[in-house]
Amino acid sequence: MTATTDLQKLLTWLSPAFPVGAFAWSAGLETAILDRRVHDRATTSAWIEANLAHGGLRTDAILLAHAHRCATDAAALAELADLCLALTPARERHDETTITGDAFAMAAQAWPSPVQAHLPQPCPYPIAVGAIAAAHGIDLGSTLTAFLTATVHAQVSVAVRLVPIGQSDGLVIMASLEPLILAHSQLCQGAALDDIGAIAYAADIAQMRHETLATRIFRS
Repeated sequence: MTATTDLQKLLTWLSPAFPVGAFAWSAGLETAILDRRVHDRATTSAWIEANLAHGGLRTDAILLAHAHRCATDAAALAELADLCLALTPARERHDETTITGDAFAMAAQAWPSPVQAHLPQPCPYPIAVGAIAAAHGIDLGSTLTAFLTATVHAQVSVAVRLVPIGQSDGLVIMASLEPLILAHSQLCQGAALDDIGAIAYAADIAQMRHETLATRIFRS
């Protein structure tokens, strides 16, 4: 029953219906689509896979894992939050992680836990997810897999709407990335903070350039 209730929480908290406003952000993917770097199923899949393996999504997963392990230590969570924000490459990306993180923490108050009292302010999204999941006794592996899956699905949704690649291609991408998501979930569980290091420069530059676009649908 515990595993079932944990699954219920993760499905709710990381659902597009959970009120964090994640649908409003593209993490620079909108820029890549407008630049035609991402223009079909293959390039969409490659862009997301690179972010998962070498970019900010991998960094977020490692930070989430550490937040999960130190959920009862307010000082450690504050240090992780500072590190997370220091690693954001663009102002809009900073806004994305803090706005969604604070919204997640606020919405999760419907499931009360002591961790709410010592979350940092602002609280980046992966820090909030990791700490709150730990406070409810949800294991790290399940939390990481759910977090990475939900984030990848959000990126696919951006491409389905903007490229557009269509629902069928979007589903193929989701299915094809499942093994990679699981592999990185397992990898990030044991990663040290010193293992953080992103080389997805195109994604970083796309996030920086997004705020200069003449027409924008997404906030990042």
